[in-house]
Parts: sequence; C-alpha cells; structure tokens
Amino acid sequence: MARQPGCHLIKEDVMKMVKISIAALLALALTGCGNDSAPSAHGTLVSISASGEATRVPDVAGLSAGVVTEAEDGDAAMKTNAEQMEKVIKAIRKAGIEEKDIQTSGISLTPRYEYPPNTAGSPNRPGRTLVGYIARNTVNLKVREIGKLGDVLNALTEAGANQIHGPSLEIGEPEPVLAEARQQALDKAQARAKTYAEALGMKVRRLVSVSESGSAGIPRPMMRAEMASADARAPVAPGETTLSVNLDLVFELED
Repeated sequence: MARQPGCHLIKEDVMKMVKISIAALLALALTGCGNDSAPSAHGTLVSISASGEATRVPDVAGLSAGVVTEAEDGDAAMKTNAEQMEKVIKAIRKAGIEEKDIQTSGISLTPRYEYPPNTAGSPNRPGRTLVGYIARNTVNLKVREIGKLGDVLNALTEAGANQIHGPSLEIGEPEPVLAEARQQALDKAQARAKTYAEALGMKVRRLVSVSESGSAGIPRPMMRAEMASADARAPVAPGETTLSVNLDLVFELED
C-alpha cells in the first residue's frame, strides 16, 4: 500500500508538539518545587527529652486458672480433665465474668515416665517406664471489679482449679492516664526550653517537632493472693499502677 506523502509530515509535527509539551511541563514542575519548599528554622534549635508519669489504682486483674489431672491412660486423663474444667468454667461465669473475658490459653497431654535409680543425670536415661499421662487445660480471665477478685479466686479453688497464676493488675482505661503523663512531660520540656533561652539571652519562638518514644505500665506492687482455706476470702491488695510517657521535642529559639 502506497504511503501518502502528507502523513509523514503530520507525524513529525505531532512528535515535535509532544516534545515541547513535555519540556514545558518539566519546567513548570521544577519551578513549583522551588517555590513550595517547607519553611526551615532560622534560629537556634534545642532538643529536649522529657518524661511524665501518672498513677492510678488498677481496676482490672488478669488471672490464669487451670486444671491438671493424671491417669494411667491418656483418654482417661483428658476425660477427667475436661469434666473438671467444665466445672471451673461454670464457676467463672457464675462469678460474673463475661464471655469476652474468658479465653482458653492452652490444652496439653504429656506422658509421665519413671526412671531407674541413679539415672537422673544420665544423658540417655535408659530403662524409663511409662506410668501415666498428665492432662492440662488453662484459661485466662479478666476480673473488671477488683473488689470481687478474692471471691473469684475462692470460686476457682472450690470448683477444682488446682493451678492459679496471677493476678496481673492493670488500668482498664489507660488513655486518660497517659494524657496526664503526656501533659506533664510537655510542661517539663517547655520549662527547660525557657531556661535554655533565658540563659542565652533569647526566647522560645516555637515548638518545631515532638515525638513519643513509648509508654509503659509500672505496677507496684505485683500482688500475689494467698488462700488459707477454700472458704476463706483471699486477701487482695491492688496497690497502684504508674503509666509513663517519654517525649523528644525540638524547640526553636530566637533573639
């Protein structure tokens, strides 16, 4: 098919127009980048790290409770364990713990062996004899009313829980406490920046940047509940929990 003579010229003109348009766009982009640069600090910069703390009486307690059973047969160990654990779960619910605060954390079945005398230190430990199986079932639960913690502990033991760990005490709504700690850290940093400025014959112009490096709960003390008997209410001492916040700030000073 013969090429029309006008087509080649039209294509060349179009390509030239495209090149010119691209060059114009690049020029505009470079011009915009130069005018849109972020304002930089012109004064003296001072970096300050400050921490703040806020303390509250914890209002939530975490517990781990479970049942350990043993039998010569693995099926029997698991069956007995399941029956006993069902009683524990019912006792937890009866104590007013919501379903969302009850979570199974582990179920296991392990063999138990006996070894001949004087072989405990042997690396191979020959001659072992299988004597039974140990079944374990554990749940984690949260008690959102500290005043009921002693009653919950007693209910667990009465229902047959033979392993209880905790409690770990925490603040149920930590954000208001953390906000107080942040404000304390910010006040400290501003006071230090003012001190630096006055010592240099300057004043604080503005806060350039602020970052939070983290926060942590510091329980004090970690309480352990002890039960004298199944019908004795376990003593509970919640103590206090401290939340801390660390801030890194940069201030700009000016004459």
